[in-house]
Amino acid sequence: MSDILDRAPKVSAPFAEAGPRPKPGILDIAPYVGGKARANGFAHPLKLSSNENILGCSPRARAGYTEAADGLQLYPDGRSDGLRAAVASHFDLEPERLIFGCGSDEVFTLLAQVYCEPGDNVVQGQYGFQAYRIAGRAAQAEVRFAPEPRFKLDVDEVLRKVDARTRIVFVANPANPTGTWNTRAEIARLHRSLPSHVVLCLDGAYAEFVEDPDWCDGLDMARGAQNIIATRTFSKAYGLAGLRVGWGYAPVAMIDAMDRIRAPFNVNVPAQAAALAALDDEAFLERSRALVREERPRLASALDVLGLVTEPSQANFVFARFPSEPGRNAAEAEAALADEGVLVRGLKTYGIGDGMRITVGLPEHNAQVIDILTAFLASC
Repeated sequence: MSDILDRAPKVSAPFAEAGPRPKPGILDIAPYVGGKARANGFAHPLKLSSNENILGCSPRARAGYTEAADGLQLYPDGRSDGLRAAVASHFDLEPERLIFGCGSDEVFTLLAQVYCEPGDNVVQGQYGFQAYRIAGRAAQAEVRFAPEPRFKLDVDEVLRKVDARTRIVFVANPANPTGTWNTRAEIARLHRSLPSHVVLCLDGAYAEFVEDPDWCDGLDMARGAQNIIATRTFSKAYGLAGLRVGWGYAPVAMIDAMDRIRAPFNVNVPAQAAALAALDDEAFLERSRALVREERPRLASALDVLGLVTEPSQANFVFARFPSEPGRNAAEAEAALADEGVLVRGLKTYGIGDGMRITVGLPEHNAQVIDILTAFLASC
């Protein structure tokens, strides 16, 4: 034994103390910060901070989830084939061009891991969803931010950031956290202007809430292109945020490449069962859409009356900007709401210090938000 120990490689003290070292850039990534879920003094605060479905989920989805408990000892279907067939049929898509993930966030990560290497870059809007930059940087790509002077993705600003080492352009449409959106003509121009080696990722997490007929669905555009992936999620309109089910639609060659590094059983058994059942409940989906359709403009209008600045939204939330002076700013307004048990999303982590994102709630929830903000602004 002593002879073996004598021959063992010696590890210097400084290296031993340092321990394993992450690859370059990992520790420069700011971790994702989700919407707040707790308020001091309230066991069950009103959570309007994460754009969850205030109606819950479909009763059919809940039943599917419960029934799946009988098979928890079994591994999931690794390719989500039952859900794959249902999504393909529902959206008139080719099943072989679909990939499923633990939320659409996982699809973004797979995309970056497949197409990016050190020295490459990805482009997103200045206020784009934080998951894009995390996916890009984890793949050791540079993340470039295109200015959004009107809180909306600007096609020309995006194109100015694209070069020979650009691999992915991420577009949320509608956008998170601003709720703004791009028309079909704008997205088509962006795609036409991109080099063929650049993947255009069209994130449609809030697609079900859009009413503008000029909006770009993404799925039809992806059908006829070799470098577009359109993504969707069951987290928002379908109310399954807790189960994390997302999917992407892209050319077979792209799907095949991402499937090669996808974790074997990445979408769990209850999640697949609930998503499959949710997809079949059109009545619940319409109730969710109708609530947002009716309450979103009412909430925005009430915020405008208070003197706040809102941007038009096609998502299930409203983005508002507050004055910058002490006593009236967004951070203090967020705290005032939390003191009353209402949680919203301050946008400092997105670089919008005067911004607040408020999920559309039930009529009484939205009225409560306005009452609290009215009192807050009046007391200043």
